[in-house]
Amino acid sequence: MRRLAWFVIAGGTGFAIDAGLTHLLIAFTPASPFLARIPAIMAAMAATWFLNRSFTFGRSSSSLAAEGFRYWAVGVTAALLNYAVYSALIYRLPIQPVAAIVFASIAAMAYSFFGYSRFVFGR
Repeated sequence: MRRLAWFVIAGGTGFAIDAGLTHLLIAFTPASPFLARIPAIMAAMAATWFLNRSFTFGRSSSSLAAEGFRYWAVGVTAALLNYAVYSALIYRLPIQPVAAIVFASIAAMAYSFFGYSRFVFGR
């Protein structure tokens, strides 16, 4: 249960970074809602890696490079899933970008928890 709680905290932090940076980029730059997500997702992934490694799962028994590669592999595929859901919602529905991020993040959360717990930090 502790692991899941920390995963939710890390994910919530990543969500805040993702949604906040996306909103700021849309509001204060000429970036579209689609383009703004790319740096926002990258910043969120860096933060969640640190939190998941430090508090949720602990360090893996692999080298930092191998752990980092596996984390980013799961993270990138989760981000692609997240971005696909986000884009589909923005394209198909009259929905605010931050609301679309909520639904997209929920869709990617189960996938990433499984991938991180089994593939990245599994012992």
